[in-house]
Amino acid sequence: MNQERAEASVPRKVTFDAPDGTPISGFVWQAGCGERPVVVVNSATSVRCRYYFRFADYLFAHGRDVLVYDYRGIGESRPAKLAGFEANWIDWGALDFEAALRFAATRFAGQPIDVVAHSIGGCLIGMAPSNTTIRRAVTMGAQYAYWRDYAREHRLAMLLKWHIAMPALAAFFGYVPAQRLRWMEDTPRGVARSWARSRARLEDTYRARPFALDDERVAELVGQFAALRAPLLAISTTDDPFGTIPAIERLLAYFEGCETRTHLRLEPSAFDADAIGHFAFFHSRFQTRLWPIVLQWLETASLAQATTGERVSVRRSAGEQPARAERAVDSSLA
Repeated sequence: MNQERAEASVPRKVTFDAPDGTPISGFVWQAGCGERPVVVVNSATSVRCRYYFRFADYLFAHGRDVLVYDYRGIGESRPAKLAGFEANWIDWGALDFEAALRFAATRFAGQPIDVVAHSIGGCLIGMAPSNTTIRRAVTMGAQYAYWRDYAREHRLAMLLKWHIAMPALAAFFGYVPAQRLRWMEDTPRGVARSWARSRARLEDTYRARPFALDDERVAELVGQFAALRAPLLAISTTDDPFGTIPAIERLLAYFEGCETRTHLRLEPSAFDADAIGHFAFFHSRFQTRLWPIVLQWLETASLAQATTGERVSVRRSAGEQPARAERAVDSSLA
């Protein structure tokens, strides 16, 4: 790598405004040649964008410019006082991710825009009006935390933690002091409420508190999911208590306008790993074993013939119940 490329590989901090004027901060990796695709990385709930730095380094080294950013209330976009700061998942998607897409379109003018999204970041793709500009998309463990979709053996503990303790802490402190508990980043109270009150159907979630949107706005928001046209790869792992087949498929069904929707389910042992779970996919130890799957999709909108995993059938209607796992798996990629 020459000196110019070496300097470009160092992430540079950027700040841009959301449509409501809220400043959003993050980092860019930019080669400056104007021909490379740019990848926008959407974080999981209350995970700082710095968590994805090594993954961004990998993408940059493989011919992509990259933008990582923090949603309002988190990390680089945290206000001086978080207690009482209002932000929810709709703000993160319709405003913050929307701002990231607009910024990418300006900063990387003329370059194709791809998205890699982790957990709730995959749901946020559907909320941004500019999602029609996305060329290709990959999600990892993407769902919207409907509690009945959690893995059965973890369901009670997760329900108590995320749907009872978390909103209670938010009500008491005015935010979730999650860092003290070593859960995640401190979190705006509206996000805690968004998570705790998720229902089986997005429509029902957004009609109820804390959103309480009218029918017209709900229809508009849900319709925005269908506006995405990009080929979409949803990756999940068999040991992720959040990303079960019902959880992944429940969200994936809303992206009915996508050119292609593929759900690839990975077994950790197939990659010489004891566990991957909800977070480890982005650890650098999986750079040679898992990250090439993402790169292949971003390059070709397809999976390599030798990809190790199981392709799960995609429900075609968001109103249907998820198919049972044993009937849904197509092992043609195994």
